[in-house]
Amino acid sequence: MTQYRAERLQGLMQAELSDIIHSSLKDPRVGFASVTAVDVSKDLRHVKAFVSVMGEQAEQEETLATLNNAADYIRTEIGKRIRLKHTPEIIFRLDKSIEHGSHINALLRKLEQEQDAKPGPQDD
Repeated sequence: MTQYRAERLQGLMQAELSDIIHSSLKDPRVGFASVTAVDVSKDLRHVKAFVSVMGEQAEQEETLATLNNAADYIRTEIGKRIRLKHTPEIIFRLDKSIEHGSHINALLRKLEQEQDAKPGPQDD
């Protein structure tokens, strides 16, 4: 599969997964979840869907478990929406990149504040 086709399929898969989660999946245990990235295997048989979930860790884990439990239903819906020779198996993973970015920003702000608080050579 060409790089262009793989990227196009990943984008389409991400959009369809987001739509299914927000419109078709009516489980109240699914919190505010966003599909942030999709990684399709080269043989198109497996998909890792990275999901960002707002809320506490317990809510994130419950949402992730619910999505993985609903993977067969979601896979069936994907099969109806996207024409592929084989509908891929979907595995949901928690995307913590937003949390990591926020943590790094907090550390940088703290470091900047510490630098501002130190007396400089002109403060003598």
